[in-house]
Amino acid sequence: MARAAATGGGRTYRGQTPVNWYISLVVICILGILSIAYSRYELHHPSTTPAAAPAVGSHWYEALGFDICGNMEPNLPANPHTSGPSPQISTTGDGLIDVSPTTSAFAGANATLGKFVSSYPGLSITATSLRYPGKPAYSNGDRCPKGTPEAGKAGIVALRVWSSPTASSSSAVSGNPADLHFQDGQLITAAFLPKGAPVPRPPAAVRSSLLTTLSGASSSTPTSTPATPTSTPATPTSTPATPTSTPATPLPAGSSGPTVSGISGSKASTPTPASHK
Repeated sequence: MARAAATGGGRTYRGQTPVNWYISLVVICILGILSIAYSRYELHHPSTTPAAAPAVGSHWYEALGFDICGNMEPNLPANPHTSGPSPQISTTGDGLIDVSPTTSAFAGANATLGKFVSSYPGLSITATSLRYPGKPAYSNGDRCPKGTPEAGKAGIVALRVWSSPTASSSSAVSGNPADLHFQDGQLITAAFLPKGAPVPRPPAAVRSSLLTTLSGASSSTPTSTPATPTSTPATPTSTPATPTSTPATPLPAGSSGPTVSGISGSKASTPTPASHK
């Protein structure tokens, strides 16, 4: 046995074919061929799945309100002017957010509340803190200040969303508010209120403005409507017929002449009987 080991094994072992090695080689070749075929198919059959909305060039509108300790804050002023490019998700001071992406960085899944907040100086909204521009920042557990309806009560950050200006129900935003993906026509309220306190909709004037804006956006969509032909009847021109001088045919004495066709109420003159010598 020791002699067999010294010679590298017995004749039976040395004569065996490495079947496993060949099987592995065949499998690798098959997988390589399949990968090449699939890549070629993808190249010649690109995906036709539409891009996530809003697409570049879209115009969406949202209403945004802020309730701090029971006080509804004024509409955010228009985005401050900066030397850089205009923000693609912004407000003009009417309480609405205009989502108008011109690049993919603000389109599709990137059209979020966080994108708007990051481009508005002094505004901060997280799961644990809220800061309205020009006001103190409030963190979960802070007490509402004096002079507010919820004075002295500990508050927490809460966000609610309504799917449309006329929606009767809402849903709470959980997790990071920055990840909230916009939907056209939403109502959004960011609040700092005692736990369990109802979060109100944005002000009625803002909701009305959103409805008007959405209606205008819908009506401005070009529609293919055939022009309605206007039937204008030709104005008849009353041109009296030019009388033709035709010698009158003598009629027997005592008979009356016929009525002239086309001239109402006119009668032919009765010729004078010829005198006989």
